[in-house]
Amino acid sequence: MDHHTVPPLVPADPQANASDLLLDRVKATPDAALFSVPSGDGWTDVSSSEFLRQVTALAKGFVSAGINPGDKIGFMCKTSYEWSLVDFAAWFAGAVLVPVYDTSSPSQIQWILSDSGATAMIVETPEHFARFDEVHGELPDVGTVWQLHLGDIDKLSQSGSDVDDSEIERRRALATGEDMATLIYTSGSMGRPKGCVLTHSNFVELSRNAAVAMKEVVAPGSSTLLFITMAHVFARFIAVLAIHAGVKVGHQPDTSRLLESLGSFKPTFLLAVPRVFEKVYNSAEQKAEAGGKGKIFRKAAATAIEYSKALESGSVPFGLKMRFMLFDRLVFAKLRAAMGGNVRYAVSGSAPLGARLGHFFHALGITILEGYGLTETTAPATVNTPSASRIGTVGPPLPGMSVRIADDGEIQVKGIDVFKEYWNNPEATAETFVDDWFCTGDLGALDDDGFLTITGRKKEIIVTAGGKNVAPAVLEDPVRANPIVGQIVVVGDQKPFIAALVTLDSEMLPTWLQNNGQDASMSVAEAATHPVVLAEVQRAIDAANTRVSRAESIRKFEILDTEFTESSGHLTPKLSIKRGVIVKDFADTIERMYTTPQPTQGLSLS
Repeated sequence: MDHHTVPPLVPADPQANASDLLLDRVKATPDAALFSVPSGDGWTDVSSSEFLRQVTALAKGFVSAGINPGDKIGFMCKTSYEWSLVDFAAWFAGAVLVPVYDTSSPSQIQWILSDSGATAMIVETPEHFARFDEVHGELPDVGTVWQLHLGDIDKLSQSGSDVDDSEIERRRALATGEDMATLIYTSGSMGRPKGCVLTHSNFVELSRNAAVAMKEVVAPGSSTLLFITMAHVFARFIAVLAIHAGVKVGHQPDTSRLLESLGSFKPTFLLAVPRVFEKVYNSAEQKAEAGGKGKIFRKAAATAIEYSKALESGSVPFGLKMRFMLFDRLVFAKLRAAMGGNVRYAVSGSAPLGARLGHFFHALGITILEGYGLTETTAPATVNTPSASRIGTVGPPLPGMSVRIADDGEIQVKGIDVFKEYWNNPEATAETFVDDWFCTGDLGALDDDGFLTITGRKKEIIVTAGGKNVAPAVLEDPVRANPIVGQIVVVGDQKPFIAALVTLDSEMLPTWLQNNGQDASMSVAEAATHPVVLAEVQRAIDAANTRVSRAESIRKFEILDTEFTESSGHLTPKLSIKRGVIVKDFADTIERMYTTPQPTQGLSLS
């Protein structure tokens, strides 16, 4: 099947804008908790009507400070309550928010603010301000700068008391569906970030349709703890959807405190990237190993996966059911408790999850609803739902969306959430549309029921010297799931065979070393050449190679003595690898794998 359309479930309203979602929520449940903010060891609820009051006060502050309708405000802040507060206050003032990742470098900040034409900037911390201030002189249009750590948001909210309610209502109602709601810059994995113009209709129509399609997940009374960056469209959309649907939202930007916050907040669903689920699984496995129960955990995990597959087929043998119930008491109940005890669903996106983890968490009673989308599609274009889910796929199109597969395998989409254009870049806009279909650059396949499977990225396909086409993700995803592997980059374009660069996970490494009878204080550089580590990475690569033909398999690998990070320029803010940058920066290492007659560090036996 090469085309699938799901009609919208909610009639479109071209006159609506994103601020209407909050007014509708207040009208429906004025006293219900819409947010919870940290308070001592617990949380304090913020009702929808109280949130509206704070949004209106801040919007008046923006007006009093000289923000005009259509003005663009840069915003650099970690995931927090203030994110949604500023977002909606900007809409109520008629302004447009331009998110800047809180990890962005001065040059990235300069590019986004200059290209967008921002006239004001909000930063959260002194460190954020220092990075911005380094390039402020190159940004003559950015006049006003507010700093959250200095209490500027509270001051702004107090400064607008003379602004009349009617002026806020006038500004709030100016935008219609086709107008720009936000300008979000791509993560830059394929070059300089491009500004994506997302409209009010993108947010309104997507939120209204997704709330119906995902009603079991985002029903009133449900809750979520956001911890991935809200500067990215994935969390930003969920935050807007939560306001529309009446979901209570908490925030925890510090992932080192995530388990603690999950335990106290007790969310009913989570939003995460696959790396988070890999970390949860690997941490649990290594903790069990340290306690002498590694063998039990692995048996439990294998049983969980078998049990989930049996559930999916519609028939669970009695013996398997009994075995699973035993492991559920011994192992899985503790994992559920660690995540707060109430999590029933998790929405995963931005990278492939893999069927193994999908089945594992499904057996625990946590259904991971994997989806697919880009900044250009306001996050999800397809997603598995509780009533239509197929592990190993990224689901069918959301209501109001169409997906088709081009002759070369490229995924193309159109519908309610596709962006309007690239800002100041008509050439890029023209290049990325065929008629009214957005060309994603990703490769995939649709099954007979319209479920989409991602098979790779068009621009990342490697063609070996022998003419073999290789999709790196097929090899990289299973290797990256190994507890000691941080990242892997498959190479081999126009080379005689496939090879790989591997980095180690510095967080997991000490525990793994200790569990395997090695010195836990070993540095990443020392571990990169250690025989036991080399053997473990070789084992992971050999397992991945069983999924492909010999011509597509990884024949050599090199473990680097460093890590790929965002600050090193090798990862995007959403932790995707910048393949082109890595291949360029490690060109000598790559060349050595092809010119050295003996293995550099590993030679696959596959």
